Amino acid sequence: MIRALMVAAGVVLIAAPAAAQGPQRSERWEIAAAVLPLPDSLRAGARVLVYRGPDLVEVRAGSNEMICLGDDPTHKGLQVSCYHKSLEPFMARGRELRAAGITKREAVDSARLADVKSGRIVMPSSAILSSIFADSDSFDAAAGPPEKHRALDVIYLPYATQESTGIPEQPATDRPWLMFPGLPWAHVMLAR
Repeated sequence: MIRALMVAAGVVLIAAPAAAQGPQRSERWEIAAAVLPLPDSLRAGARVLVYRGPDLVEVRAGSNEMICLGDDPTHKGLQVSCYHKSLEPFMARGRELRAAGITKREAVDSARLADVKSGRIVMPSSAILSSIFADSDSFDAAAGPPEKHRALDVIYLPYATQESTGIPEQPATDRPWLMFPGLPWAHVMLAR
């Protein structure tokens, strides 16, 4: 649950390196795994970024509004996420800050808030981020998610509060709840 919450907030996790990349890590596997959080109707048109060393590189241009991030092979397990392209300035800024060595959530949040206030980042009125997590990355991505996976959908509603939406702010696993209420990156958490 903590890993999912951190991803939803745009935080990249630092994990112990996994075993060496196996043969299943072909570009075809990376793309198939990256788009798993999306419904079938959006998968073929999503833009896909995958890790090449510490960098994310585009391996497929998109023809729809979704961007998918492939699994980082240096981290144990599987973590793939897709989000609406309107979130890209916010997500890219987080990646940029972490690449510059700013890794504490409070510092990343502070920089992003300053960027929103200055107009450098414009948050969408609403947008979705969907993620899939699994302990193993040894599966046939073209056949679907691994057997034992967890999924999370996050609906960004900037500045939303419990009072403005009726969505409780108390974390829960059995119902939607609002994370970071009142902030530009306020979002509804929906575990599935």
